[in-house]
Amino acid sequence: MLKFIALRDYRLMWRVHRWRPPRWIRLWMVCATRGGDGWLWGLLGLAVLMIGGMEALPAVAAAAAATVTGIAAFIWLKRKFRRRRPCAIQPHAWATLLPPDKFSFPSGHTITAFAVSLPLGMHYPPLMAILLFCAFSVAISRILLGMHFLSDVVAGSALGSVLGYAAFKFFA
Repeated sequence: MLKFIALRDYRLMWRVHRWRPPRWIRLWMVCATRGGDGWLWGLLGLAVLMIGGMEALPAVAAAAAATVTGIAAFIWLKRKFRRRRPCAIQPHAWATLLPPDKFSFPSGHTITAFAVSLPLGMHYPPLMAILLFCAFSVAISRILLGMHFLSDVVAGSALGSVLGYAAFKFFA
């Protein structure tokens, strides 16, 4: 099964690394990945606290708890699996961003994006669509920028979602 997944990951990597998307997609992907560096989620938490006051505390606490747990999990998993990044295997056609670390599995940006988006979106359902759009944009950007394989992002999405949902239930 792992061989099957790895083969698909490599095939997609080769296609992505040779593709030169339109400028608007390149700009969107760079902005999404930079937003996923963490500062956007911190500003979002502060904005929710400022607008929602004390009633927003459980939502922000759930997002923060899921994020901290997700960061610990991806640091541990990256050290355990030590999977090389696609950009370290094959040069990318247009992306020049440097990876934050050496290892690929799982995607920390994606874990964080879903760990923040899910609990906040569950506390504030009208925001769910935009939060998930942001989380998916971060996830897709990691693939298109050559930082991660598809399976890294799928695992990150799943782990971030589970952590976000569990934190929402805990703090609800």
